[in-house]
Amino acid sequence: MTASGRVAIVTGGARGIGAATAKRLAADGFAVGVLDLDEGGAKAVAAEIVEAGGTAVGLSADVADEAAVTAAVDAVASELGPPVVLVNNAGVTRDNLLFKMDVQDWDTVMNVHLRGAFLMSRAAQKYMIEQKFGRIVNLSSTSALGNRGQVNYSAAKAGLQGFTKTLAIELGKFGVTANAIAPGFIQTEMTKATAERVGVPFEDFVAGAAKAIPVQRVGQPEDIANLVSFLVSDGAGFVSGQVIYAAGGPTN
Repeated sequence: MTASGRVAIVTGGARGIGAATAKRLAADGFAVGVLDLDEGGAKAVAAEIVEAGGTAVGLSADVADEAAVTAAVDAVASELGPPVVLVNNAGVTRDNLLFKMDVQDWDTVMNVHLRGAFLMSRAAQKYMIEQKFGRIVNLSSTSALGNRGQVNYSAAKAGLQGFTKTLAIELGKFGVTANAIAPGFIQTEMTKATAERVGVPFEDFVAGAAKAIPVQRVGQPEDIANLVSFLVSDGAGFVSGQVIYAAGGPTN
């Protein structure tokens, strides 16, 4: 069975890694539900896919809201067909040192990353089980290994790794795999915001990061989209419960 006719959902699909992933999966033959809190951005990415000859729908969804998640997943199923691929990419940062971090900054990051991945996976898995085929890819981060100023984000990204492994155990017998990708430095709006937070011009921030990476460049959203493309393919059916660090070199 090829990707043609299959349906994928990408959260946080309005920009960055999510947008690149949605476009790559569409090029692979998937019909794509592009979900994002930014409805205009989601619809714009979906329109780009359609203009390129693919099939897509853009929808607004707060992944931390149970009712909104159920409605969005069911809407994708109604408009495109049963979703058998889910890429949990939606994410936010609320960086600060521990003693400065307030509870809202902690809760916001946990809700989007962990609660969001839980709600989306729970809503989508029933369609995967019915089809006896499914692929879940969760976006973790090298920050899961620890990163100054990101106690909330690091904890959430580490949590996603345990979440992924448990999904793989529970859903494997239904033909569903679950894997996590942990990107290193990827050139996106999110890393640009980090540069602004630490007061470094983005070009200098990128150049400095590249020097510390063995392949001597920072990652692009397409680098992660290419890995997602493999993990959701038929050829990756024996790869499950894994955390793959995509960081241009080994990680500690």
